[in-house]
Amino acid sequence: MKTKVIYGLVIVLLFCACDRRKITRTDTETSGYAVIAGDECFLPIIEEEKKVFTGLNPEANINVIYTGEKELFHLLTDDSVRLIVAARELTDAEKKIIEGRNLSIRTQKIAKDGIALIIHKENMDSLINTDLLKDIMTGRILSWSELNKQSELGNIKVVFDHSNSSTLRFVHERITDGAPLFSGIKALESNPEVIRYVMNTPNALGIIGVNWISNPNDSTQLSFDESIRVMSVGTSTEINKDNTYKPYPVFLNNGSYPLTRDVFVILTDLRETLPVGFVKFIAGDAGQRIILKAGLVPATRPTREIYLKEDF
Repeated sequence: MKTKVIYGLVIVLLFCACDRRKITRTDTETSGYAVIAGDECFLPIIEEEKKVFTGLNPEANINVIYTGEKELFHLLTDDSVRLIVAARELTDAEKKIIEGRNLSIRTQKIAKDGIALIIHKENMDSLINTDLLKDIMTGRILSWSELNKQSELGNIKVVFDHSNSSTLRFVHERITDGAPLFSGIKALESNPEVIRYVMNTPNALGIIGVNWISNPNDSTQLSFDESIRVMSVGTSTEINKDNTYKPYPVFLNNGSYPLTRDVFVILTDLRETLPVGFVKFIAGDAGQRIILKAGLVPATRPTREIYLKEDF
């Protein structure tokens, strides 16, 4: 009798029981109009959070500006928006600018995200370690045959969403340790374009946030978009199926998957306003369920790993 181990992650819900405000502002935590901004890398999650929140609060209207990381923080420090969803916290210089406007800063971690490596569906070279990935990103490795001598795919075509991407910054800081990225890396216009490019390019390697490829209909969070293949990543020198991992929530949560980052909401608005209500929703039970369904790890609710054994 063989035994197959299925990994999963479930969320454990715990239920817990004079300013710059203009006189014309009448929004509340559940009503009114607000403009916020979000990193385009997290568009699917933010849109689902907004959809459910406004469905529960029909008098609330939230407009989201989706943009790259540099512009995202410029909108916040310029006081064009007072709530952003981002893949990093504020720098000291950015905090100084905001505090110079007599605004209070509140930062809330809402999730742990995974950076996924996606390849063409017919590409069987789906195991990699972080050292090899660094060599690809810096141009030391140029072709698939350098990873697998039997590969006939030719040069590796690496693609990102766009040049101002937080994902690109993650690779530069965390994977290459600040070393210059290979000039042959190509920036596209959006995450959907990355997926389409990989679908149609056998020798492509796409770098993308896991929420763009997760399967929301899979309650176990153990499958991805079937139009592409997701690589397994590890840190060991010897690469095999036992020491490399896909970006499933359980492996993001326990640290087995090495390409992870935190997701934050950063708020500079007044209390009892619509942006504050939206943040409370995202950090609450319903909002954290949405994050788990999107393939990420909730940050404000306890989680536990479940191992199910199937005999066959």
